[in-house]
Amino acid sequence: MQQKITEPAEAGGPCAGVGAATRTRARRGQAGSKGGGRRAGPPVGARGRGRGGSAQQSPATGGARGARRSAMSVESAGPGSGPLCPEHGQALSWFCCSERRPVCAACAGLGGRCRGHRIRRAEERAEELRNKIVDQCERLQFHSASIAKYVAEVLPGKSQRAVSTASAARELVIQRLAVVRSLCESEEQRLLEQVHGEEERAHQSILTQRVHWTEALQKLDTIRTSLVGMLTHLDDLQLIQKEQEIFERTEEAEGILDPQESDKLNFNEKCIRSPLLTQLWVTAVLGSLSGTEDVRIDERTVSPFLQLSDDRRTLTFNAKKSKACADAPERFDHWPNALAATSFQAGLHTWMVNVQNSCAYKVGVALGQLPRKGSGSDSRLGHNTFSWVFSRYDQEFRFSHNGQHEPLGLLRCPTQLGVLLDLQAQELLFYEPASGTVLHTHHVPFSGPLFPVFAVADQTISIIR
Repeated sequence: MQQKITEPAEAGGPCAGVGAATRTRARRGQAGSKGGGRRAGPPVGARGRGRGGSAQQSPATGGARGARRSAMSVESAGPGSGPLCPEHGQALSWFCCSERRPVCAACAGLGGRCRGHRIRRAEERAEELRNKIVDQCERLQFHSASIAKYVAEVLPGKSQRAVSTASAARELVIQRLAVVRSLCESEEQRLLEQVHGEEERAHQSILTQRVHWTEALQKLDTIRTSLVGMLTHLDDLQLIQKEQEIFERTEEAEGILDPQESDKLNFNEKCIRSPLLTQLWVTAVLGSLSGTEDVRIDERTVSPFLQLSDDRRTLTFNAKKSKACADAPERFDHWPNALAATSFQAGLHTWMVNVQNSCAYKVGVALGQLPRKGSGSDSRLGHNTFSWVFSRYDQEFRFSHNGQHEPLGLLRCPTQLGVLLDLQAQELLFYEPASGTVLHTHHVPFSGPLFPVFAVADQTISIIR
């Protein structure tokens, strides 16, 4: 008996021996109690003492068995050592499975309150609980062993892999940023050289013009002085004799034309145009902005061919002109246009529009002076000097301003369209929010506050907040 208990305890801990020994004794107790039926009496205590004696012969089972001996010693001490039934004053030697509580023999009898209930001996119930505790201890021990193995074997490997992966990730970040930094430095040098070259060219052109017009002034002054001298010092006959000279002088003076405006005398800002710089700048700006503008439609400007949602962010096209819209000076009465309620005069602003449901729309900015009435080009977005728009019609995309339409070769139809307005740089950009790709850039000196403007001739478009 000692060997059967000790070897499992060494292999799996003390609770393994406790479970085997206890389950063996539980089967013996159940076999001994089959002939007793539901009788109460001294055999319960006798069996308790027998188990107590058996437990004293196996000291190798550890603390769990000692706790069981203490509990069983209370049971075997007799009716006077444990709690009694408050109703009958008898020992609580039985267990009512229906009420889940210990009862005495009188409670379990024919006239007792537990009559008809399923009754079993209290010692059997206690033995069952002990076996459950031992089984739980075994499961806990196996669980502890699994956790210990995880801590001892898995976590060190995880830690080592995390260190190596982090090192590789760190190197990748450094490598990629080094490439970006090198590219940015090269682009910076190239653009600054172009700026310097353009500045030198404009300066040289201005110097050339200065020398030219200085000589022209001197020549004109000489001619004028000569003519004035003739006028003041020659008599009539001499003046007549000098007619040919006067004609030549006059013809020479008329050959000196007035100065004309020339782009060669201006600094060409296109020299700093760089797709790489624009893309990097847009990515940085979009990453640094806390959010998009809260753009809402001015319901007074909405065309009668459009329906405005309650939150004033969605425009829906209707082929039939609505009669519910009251005419107003601000309202577009022919083209399906609408202006935002807010204008921008300075700073950096961005907003986004969901355009995935529409195959015919326009998104951009417009001056407040944009005409609202009639079917002419004055009130048609992109066909006048008051509006700058990105437009789509079926599979064709273009940028339009003042009747000039620039086709845009997009590889796919954007589901969302972003507008970035930099009033300090006088720049208007359209981009795809999902990828940050710049779709078009337009530089122009704006002459006043700009309103976000929209038009839709198919389905709906919505401002994204």
